[in-house]
This record gives sequence, C-alpha cells and structure tokens, in this order.
Amino acid sequence: MTRPIIGLTTYAEPASWALYRDVPAMLLHQTYVHRIQAAGGRPVLLPPDDVDDAILDRLDGLVLTGGADIDPAYYGAVKHEATHLKPGRDPGELILARGALARDLPVLGVCRGMQLLAVATGGALHQHLPEFVGTHLHRPAPFDKPTYGEHVVHLEPDTRCHSILGGVAKTNSLHHQAVADPGTFTAVGWCIEDGVIEAMEDPAHRFAVAIQWHPEAEGDPRLFEALVASASGTTPAPLAA
Repeated sequence: MTRPIIGLTTYAEPASWALYRDVPAMLLHQTYVHRIQAAGGRPVLLPPDDVDDAILDRLDGLVLTGGADIDPAYYGAVKHEATHLKPGRDPGELILARGALARDLPVLGVCRGMQLLAVATGGALHQHLPEFVGTHLHRPAPFDKPTYGEHVVHLEPDTRCHSILGGVAKTNSLHHQAVADPGTFTAVGWCIEDGVIEAMEDPAHRFAVAIQWHPEAEGDPRLFEALVASASGTTPAPLAA
C-alpha cells in the first residue's frame, strides 16, 4: 500500500552537528516526522520557498508547523515590540497555505500554522497575549526556554475537531500570540480560562483543521492520524466525547 505523502514546513535556523557549528540549516523537530510516520504517512520536509506552490501537486497532505511570529504587515498591523519575526518563512508558507486550500488538499496547522491559516484567509492575530488576557498562561516563564503552559480547551459539538478529540482537550501550549480573527475559518475551540481561540476549521474543505497547541510534543497522534486518513482517502473514526 502506498503511503500518502505529507509535506511539513521547516525552520531556517543555525544548527550544529558533527564538525559543524552554527551552520545555516533547514530543520524541524523530529516529533512531527515521527507522528506522520506512525500515522502511516510518508513525511517530506519543505524548506522555505516563495516562488510557487507547484510542490503541492506532488503531495497528499500538508502540515504547517510551529515557529516564530508572522509579520503583522500581512494582516495590516504595526509590529508589537514583543513580536519576534523570522521573515524568511512567511511568504512561502502563505503561498502554500492558500494553495492547499485552493486545491482542497488536507491541511493541518499547528500553533504558528494555525495563525498562518488565519492570516492567509484574511484574519488577524493578537500580537501579545499577556496584554489581552492578563496572564502568561499560554507561555509561562522562563521565556528563553521552551516551557509549555497547560490548560483545557472546550471543543464545539458537531465539528471535526470534536469528532477527533472529544468535547474537551487537555493541551500544552507555547505561544504568546493567538488568532483574533480566523478569516474564512470557523473558531471551534477555546481556552476555558480566558476564551482565547485554540482550534478552528473550515467545514467546506475535505480536511482543513488548525490547533494552537502542540500535539506532536505531547505524543497525541489523533490529529495526525486524521490528516493522514483524509490524505489517503479514508475516513477517520470519530471519538465520542
């Protein structure tokens, strides 16, 4: 049986290995790769490329991964002092996001990937959540290390997210920004403590789902299994609340 090919966007960061130190590299946390492999997909890493979206014609599904903040110029806002940009990713990933939706290619957005899908479809972001909700719930200190927050998300009934994850999800989080306007997507999940949008989807598409937390880091396979199932033409089994 041929495994569906799932593209995963990558980081452009300095990295070290063997005799090399701080070499410019295209990389991604291997947890994303493992989740796609375990779900039965064939992961392919996609470096930043803003020329075209033709690679999508070779893919069966797409994961827009986490990472740095999106340039607020893309949603008509002035940059906040706490906004941290990696501008090399934005143009190419926006092309991929819009191209995947136009093709009805199954797509999963994770953290930054959720924010990217909102911006790609005309939405906007909260640039610094502590100023919006008054806490550091979603990204606790120390801020220079990957310290995950933890909270519960309520998921709306009769949605794809609900069918996959149930009515509530205990989540990890590592973000100081969030979706303020989901664009053409529909918000379907919220943090029960402060109302921040944590999940969104577009029911007009075969599979267009985005979540603000990191299921790849906590070892939760369900969203990746659902993506791969959609990419392979099968229907994921629903999970009762």
